[in-house]
Amino acid sequence: MSDECEMSYALHDSVEGLLQRGRGLGAVRALQDPRRSAVFVYDGIRRDWRWDQTDERSLYLARLVRDLDLSPVPIVDQLAEDEEACLRACEVLELLALAGSSDAREGLRAYVRQGEHWVRVLESLSAGWPPEWWEDLSDVARARIGAEAELPWFSEPWTRFGIEVQSRPFVPRPSLVRFSTEELLALLAGTGTEGATKVDALRVLKGREPAEGLIPLVPSLGTSDGRYPLPLLRGAVECLGTLAVPAARGWAEDDRPWLAQLGADVLADDGGPEVLPGLVDELVEQWTARAWCGPDRTARRLARFGPDAAGAVPYLRRFWLRTPHSYERTAYLEALAAIDRDGLEHVYTESLWDCEETTRLLGITSAPTNPVTLGRISVLRDDPMETTEVRAAARARLVAPTGRLS
Repeated sequence: MSDECEMSYALHDSVEGLLQRGRGLGAVRALQDPRRSAVFVYDGIRRDWRWDQTDERSLYLARLVRDLDLSPVPIVDQLAEDEEACLRACEVLELLALAGSSDAREGLRAYVRQGEHWVRVLESLSAGWPPEWWEDLSDVARARIGAEAELPWFSEPWTRFGIEVQSRPFVPRPSLVRFSTEELLALLAGTGTEGATKVDALRVLKGREPAEGLIPLVPSLGTSDGRYPLPLLRGAVECLGTLAVPAARGWAEDDRPWLAQLGADVLADDGGPEVLPGLVDELVEQWTARAWCGPDRTARRLARFGPDAAGAVPYLRRFWLRTPHSYERTAYLEALAAIDRDGLEHVYTESLWDCEETTRLLGITSAPTNPVTLGRISVLRDDPMETTEVRAAARARLVAPTGRLS
């Protein structure tokens, strides 16, 4: 979701609002009052409260359904709704099936036999379930695929079933990986070099040691209409780090908006203490505007200044507490840890219940050692719905001599 006017979030400190935002505290409080919280959990599956597609919710909600002992029947019924609602329900039911819910498993299998959006659902099941749970649906797939308007795009499970998929002819461009750095820079400097070739050269440069010779070429590497940088230029410049800072001061004053922005970004990422007040002001402005997309980058930039960025702490805490953009919470917590760790122990503990994998990982490595946190980490280690990375981190934390990795 990209427009807050489309949906109105509940108060950030209410159970409803916490669950909408995917906060760990929401899960903890829901477990304390399952009966009253059930409606909010089902609502989180029925409506997409994610601020952005990068936000995670399926595992968070599936775990709540299981831990609150809620019936999966309303979620199975949701499969019959429009495609987006169907796929949200599918993601939750897939996980519940992995956790042992036969109702979830059979509900999805029945949908493949009769449901409207069965193609997308079966593709999802083949990616997330053991093959023996869906391979016997091959006859159903072969019988139904002829009624579809077009052939599937993905190979699984269709090629396994002997069903034709759409071909994707691909003619690779000549690789520039054998070119030396000097030759790549010459291509970038050449007035007759095609734009696509310059992009290919930038792609190769991104994977090499920083090439200082790229710096004087940057102002010439815009699109033909002068409105944008060439694709991948920003990434290649970011690889230069502090080497680009002197030139970036000039870029930041350029009349071309794309170059001025690139220069400002380089200074914000790698400039000295002189950029700190501007970064704090930027975070304040983002908070005032309730700009939920983007403050994570400001937070990462502030983090490198450590305690000197103390003026940002109140705003980082506000973003952590209130943002509906759960993907960005990790950056706020990392910035707070770098600037002022005071009071973070309870935040790390809450993070063990968070919807975002990266935030749970921070909780696993940094939560204080006590029976509550170690018990929760044990749950994450053993949960069949949990991601491979989180389960591995939980195992590592529990075998560490101190029970803590950082």
